[in-house]
Amino acid sequence: MKIAITTRGADLDAPVDPRFGRARAFVIYDTESADWSVVDNAQNLNAAQGAGIQAATTVVHAGAEAVLTGNCGPKAFATLAAGKVAVYTSIGGTVREAIEKFRGGTLRPGTQASVGAHAGMGL
Repeated sequence: MKIAITTRGADLDAPVDPRFGRARAFVIYDTESADWSVVDNAQNLNAAQGAGIQAATTVVHAGAEAVLTGNCGPKAFATLAAGKVAVYTSIGGTVREAIEKFRGGTLRPGTQASVGAHAGMGL
C-alpha cells in the first residue's frame, strides 16, 4: 500500500508538515517494499486558490491509498475521498514516526475535514 505523508523536508527524518494543500512536499511510501520517493508540491505553496484540490489530485495520481498530515480542509478531503484515499489527521513528529504509527495500526482515518475552508491557507 502506498501512503503519502506531508513533509517539510526531503527524507524520512524530516518533520511532518501540518498543512496538506500547502505542504512543501509529500513522501510517497510503499508499506510493502519500504521504497519511498518525494513528490514536490511547490506549485501549491503560494497558489491563490485551489491548493488543497491540486495537492489532493497529485496524491491520487501518485497512487496513494492514504494520507498522513496535520490538517486537511473540506475541498481537499472531498477530492481525496473521491479518489478513495483515506485521510489521517493530527499527525506530528517526523515522517518516519508517522509511518511507524500507521504501520502499527494506532491511527484512525478521519470522516471529515479537520479544519474549515481556507483555514490556514490551503490546509
